[in-house]
Amino acid sequence: MKRIIYKDINKLPVGTATTKLTRGCLVLEGGGWKGLYTLGVLDSMMEHGIELTSVVGVSAGALSAVGYVSGQIGWGARIDLAYRHDSNYCGFGALKRSHGITGFDYLYDDIFRAHPLDKRRLEASPQRLAVSASNMLTGEVEYFEKDSCDILKAVQASASVPYVTMPVIINGIPYLDGGCVEKIPYRWADTSGESKVVVVRTRELSYRRKPGTSPLTNIMYRKYPKFAEAMSKVNENFNSDVEELQRRAKNGDIFLISPSETVQVTRFDGDMNKLGALYWLGYNDMNALAPALKEYLGI
Repeated sequence: MKRIIYKDINKLPVGTATTKLTRGCLVLEGGGWKGLYTLGVLDSMMEHGIELTSVVGVSAGALSAVGYVSGQIGWGARIDLAYRHDSNYCGFGALKRSHGITGFDYLYDDIFRAHPLDKRRLEASPQRLAVSASNMLTGEVEYFEKDSCDILKAVQASASVPYVTMPVIINGIPYLDGGCVEKIPYRWADTSGESKVVVVRTRELSYRRKPGTSPLTNIMYRKYPKFAEAMSKVNENFNSDVEELQRRAKNGDIFLISPSETVQVTRFDGDMNKLGALYWLGYNDMNALAPALKEYLGI
């Protein structure tokens, strides 16, 4: 069956980011296919020569962070907008091969052959790269850094969606999506030693989550009571975090980037026109914000 590909995929930018780094920490929220917004933001940032010294991402934001540190403009968007409807990447094929809604085996073995990741630059870069995942035994978020772990395995753990994905085992410990415990990993930025922090959201600033969790949580994760408890609190914590981030942005302590329009894309959306439009929204939002961001960063 012919794969459904975004009609304007050939219009996506192509290039390589500068290796000149600017002091600062970049924080990337998750959000499934809403992460196309982040990819647009990052491509624009790279085109404007904005490469920060520290990066942390969760879930979809974790894989986006990898493309940013590898300096590949347009790379992540080309993958998502070409393979969204390949069931081996997202769907039943992925469930069969990788035991999850996202086919990481297919991504790392097959898609990366067609769209190579610049592993040499990724590994050699002096940039700090961290991704977060939820420890199912403790119910706490943990951060994995590229210089001390298999970062692609950690990305898989970070983006392993609950309810529809088997846990990823790292050092004998089961992990799931970092967003199960912390949806915006900005606390890592506070420990990074960076005085400038740039946070990229995937929902408009007014968005809030309904407190509570699915009734399935305590049933499916009864063997992991601390994890289930953490999941029951994550939406309420998210709302508090959003309020804090907006206060910090208003005070000039951080630079906050979020969609300038209401996001209509859902977590598992398959409408390619909507996904492409969300990418361009992020790209154009960042183009408009670039002068202010450079001023904030002192470049």
